[in-house]
Amino acid sequence: MSCPRRRASSTPRRLGSCNSRLWNTGSPAFAGDDSGARLCLRGKARMSNSKAELRAKALAKRDALSEKKRAAAATKLAKRGLPFKLLPGSIVSGYSPIRSEIDPMQLLRKLAEEGARLALPCVTARGQSLVFRIFHPNDRLMLGPLGIPEPSPAASEVIPDIMLTPLAAFDRLGHRIGYGAGHYDFTFAHLRKTKQIVGIGLAFAAQEIEAVPALSHDVALDYVLTESDVFDFRSSEVAHSLRG
Repeated sequence: MSCPRRRASSTPRRLGSCNSRLWNTGSPAFAGDDSGARLCLRGKARMSNSKAELRAKALAKRDALSEKKRAAAATKLAKRGLPFKLLPGSIVSGYSPIRSEIDPMQLLRKLAEEGARLALPCVTARGQSLVFRIFHPNDRLMLGPLGIPEPSPAASEVIPDIMLTPLAAFDRLGHRIGYGAGHYDFTFAHLRKTKQIVGIGLAFAAQEIEAVPALSHDVALDYVLTESDVFDFRSSEVAHSLRG
């Protein structure tokens, strides 16, 4: 399935980054003047507020979907599957859906039937990389520190090849807005140092927004799957440039 592309800029730039020199207040150019640093901090604060507003609006749209529509969307997602052929034995991490998140369990069962090994994320601490443990669809889960169902600590730890991630909002450059804890950004940044991991966001079409105010440390996704579209960001020059 094809999807509309945003025209790539001939001089793509990283969004939301602050000039590192603004923090060098000890240099002669900034001696006794931290106005640059204050401006950068204010810019980050405005972006944070903007993200919070966008998150709230997108979640309100998601929450407004009826249970029937959410269930139908999850079924469509599962029937279509992934936009590429899965290699036998690939480890796919999903998530336990909370609140009004799109439910990935039908899709995970289908992937298991196609030969995938499944895993679920486990939270260790705020701002830390997630840990992934082997999961079978019929396993009994336990509540983790955030009240989200997780595999038992006795389950084997693995590093996924493909990460299915929930989100609050996304744009057509592959940027996502999460819930503010940064778990997935930290996890992608940490694990991609040693392994190529495909990041796939799962969402309802209603969660798409015009633009996510992305910072330099924010990690772009490779795909976003909704009930109506498949967005492939790997072929976008702009998306690649924003990943660094």
